Amino acid sequence: MRRTVPEGHGPVRFGPPLSDDGLPVPAELSAVLAAAADRTGQDPVGGAPALLDAAAGHWDRRGLPTGPGDVVAAPGAPPLLLALTAALGGDVLVPRPCAAWWAPYARLLGRPVFHVATPAECGGVPDPYALLETVRRVRAEGGDPRLLVLSVADDPTGTVAPPEVLHETVEAAVGEGLHLVSDETWRDTLHDPHGTVLISPAEMLPEHVTVVTDLAGALLPPGWPAAVARLPGTAAGNRLHARVLDVLTALGARVAAPVAVTAAYALTEPEPVVAHRSAAVRLHARVAAAAHAVVTGAGALSLPPRAGRHLYADLGPLRLALAERGVGDAQELEDHLTARLGRPVPGGHRFGDDLAALRVRLSTGPLPGAADERHAACPTGPDPLELPQVHRALNDLKSVFDDLHDDRRWEPSR
Repeated sequence: MRRTVPEGHGPVRFGPPLSDDGLPVPAELSAVLAAAADRTGQDPVGGAPALLDAAAGHWDRRGLPTGPGDVVAAPGAPPLLLALTAALGGDVLVPRPCAAWWAPYARLLGRPVFHVATPAECGGVPDPYALLETVRRVRAEGGDPRLLVLSVADDPTGTVAPPEVLHETVEAAVGEGLHLVSDETWRDTLHDPHGTVLISPAEMLPEHVTVVTDLAGALLPPGWPAAVARLPGTAAGNRLHARVLDVLTALGARVAAPVAVTAAYALTEPEPVVAHRSAAVRLHARVAAAAHAVVTGAGALSLPPRAGRHLYADLGPLRLALAERGVGDAQELEDHLTARLGRPVPGGHRFGDDLAALRVRLSTGPLPGAADERHAACPTGPDPLELPQVHRALNDLKSVFDDLHDDRRWEPSR
């Protein structure tokens, strides 16, 4: 690698923020928040009973029987992951690439983080054989791997892990004594819910899996932070629950009372919230498919996105064309595409990938446009690809990638 991350491009302070869904907040959701605005008292650490009950019902409907005593809430998924990492101890394993916010919390606690290669067909879940080899190597070097963080509906790649791959990985991890944290923030954003099979690791080996869901993925705007975790309903899970509450108490990590009321309402999945979520999924599915066609049509590599608001592109085949523009690594690629597209395009190094690899995460979320353009994307609006702000964003993307593709076309043969 020609350089490390330079000053001014730190992986945490300058990491990619969670994008919103590009739609106006449902009026019913705003009304619930407004009605709770005069609640100035503090809810308990770990969540008020109404919020915990709603979260338990949310998982019950997804085939994961849950009692309110198995649930803990926090103002966003990061405090939950920090608390779980602190409570479980030991070294942390994550797939490569992985969500940008996973590793910093382990490093903040002084815990080593080991990245494990993913299988060819998906991201978010380590290859089972690579996982076993990594655990063996870490232990041989005196390490103590205890925690594996994974995601079946993945950020950054937008892929969904096939059940058979997930099952092999989960069995391998549990066989090595690891506890699993399954980040399921994006599980309810499947682009083709009837054609994609998503299974939670907690359905396979529930005694060894904690599920974390940030409500900003499908139910709340990112500016109203709330997340919930489902811990195993076992004696060990109860001990973990108590330790997590201790860490959250030390952090003062309480969900703001008005947000907690709104989160409880959203978790019951009333019709306005479900309709909004469905509209957002349709919007991002259409945009992601169009963006994927542009990227692969120019010669870059990318797995088809199946969930969420992102796709992950490898521009390695366009390396010579990029080199002519002074781009030789992921940071320079991030700078180049961010400047050309006028919106953040984080490089793969933000997600634990090699700085020398020319990979980026492209988001379907930060679509430019005023409030009236957002309202045009409501469920009764036109095809998302006909929206002016979406049309502009896709045209900009096509212009940039076609420019690189045209240069590649004239590269001398070897």
